[in-house]
Amino acid sequence: MNLDAFIWILLPVFVAAGSALLSYYLMQARMEVALAKERESLAEANALLNSNKVTLEERVRATEEATRRKALDDFMQEFRVEERHYFRENKSIASQKKAMILQERLYFRNIPLSNWVEHEMVVEDNVPAVEQLARGRSVFNSPKAVPDEGAVIRMPQPPAAMGHVS
Repeated sequence: MNLDAFIWILLPVFVAAGSALLSYYLMQARMEVALAKERESLAEANALLNSNKVTLEERVRATEEATRRKALDDFMQEFRVEERHYFRENKSIASQKKAMILQERLYFRNIPLSNWVEHEMVVEDNVPAVEQLARGRSVFNSPKAVPDEGAVIRMPQPPAAMGHVS
């Protein structure tokens, strides 16, 4: 066999092998590009999913807090204070003293939570705002929990012992 014939026989084999290697490397590069794009889209989807998860958790937490706050507000609206007051005059030989007696009771719906709390306040004749005086001395309605030093606070006797019906 002659060398030219041998080259002509091997030349198509080398061209086919070279074409196969070239197409293999081109397809490998295309697959890597496609894989990179898929990884990028997967990373974006994961980031979006994580951000939605965080947002959803914050919304759930805010909704729970708002629900708790509303429930507490509704519960606190059920409390009320019943007030009543009357005037008492103590006349003696030495002096005449006029006092306003303020009585308060705390209720939850229509259930009394406390006994009547009684405040005795000395009232002068020239005080025009007796109602304002009563609100200032209230134990349940005022932000100040402890009354002034001048007020006399005492727990009243049960209604039968006091001689009148509440």
